[in-house]
Amino acid sequence: MIIVTGATGHVGGELIAQLAAAHQPVRAMTRRPKELAAPSGVDVVFGDSDDPASLDRAFDGAERAFLMSAQAVGSAAQPTHDLRLVRAARRAGVRHIVKLSVYGVRGADVLDIWHREAEAAVMDSGLDWTLLRPGRFMSNALYWAPMIRRGGTVHIPFADRPAAPIDPADIAAIAAAALTTDDHRNVAYQLSGPEVLTPADELRILATTLGRPLRLVEPTIDEAKARLLRSGMSEPVVEAVVARVLTGGEGAEVLPTVEQVLGRSPVTFDAWAREHAAAFLGAD
Repeated sequence: MIIVTGATGHVGGELIAQLAAAHQPVRAMTRRPKELAAPSGVDVVFGDSDDPASLDRAFDGAERAFLMSAQAVGSAAQPTHDLRLVRAARRAGVRHIVKLSVYGVRGADVLDIWHREAEAAVMDSGLDWTLLRPGRFMSNALYWAPMIRRGGTVHIPFADRPAAPIDPADIAAIAAAALTTDDHRNVAYQLSGPEVLTPADELRILATTLGRPLRLVEPTIDEAKARLLRSGMSEPVVEAVVARVLTGGEGAEVLPTVEQVLGRSPVTFDAWAREHAAAFLGAD
């Protein structure tokens, strides 16, 4: 049995669909099981990282696990959700953990310290592990959908910041390969998509895909900071995020990992946009 935590996330949902299509026994863990529309045959269970007993019930009988935590950086002294997920996996006798992490994890700011500790919990667990470190998700563009549906003026902070965005379905495909074979044990994969794009480039591609003009408005740095603070981020985390965007070029590199693991090229943003065009159409 493979358990997928973070079942409602972009990668988790793709992974569940891919494993189910491959007829793998899969269990989807979520805090809101009644709201999850999972494929037929998927065992949907309740699990909450703030409720360790629920994790023990969810992990019972699982042999491999995909771990993804949405816990906000800095919301606790440690990444407690990741730590509890790893402990639950060990108690259940899980043999292999695939952990969704973030790109890089090499610096010394509050973001890297948090994610490095989460990765260490997996690597020091005594279990086999695979770390996935993707850069910007193509699906981040879905946050623009309400603005596009309302009229086409899209507010995008740091619109000229380059990255090599990746389709969550490609991340899920690598996770599936690691969870269903023994070929990817105890390795960390840095992941990218096939081309370097800015958010402004992505919006232009979406405009072509949708066949309509889209207007970009870029907030000032102060406006972007204020928006992040309103979203619930702490001030140290906001400062770290902005500093990365302004001073770093990390993630703006096309890597061969997806093709090496999957034996095919990664999905382009143009292809992703065409597949998800319906999300940007209609009234809000």
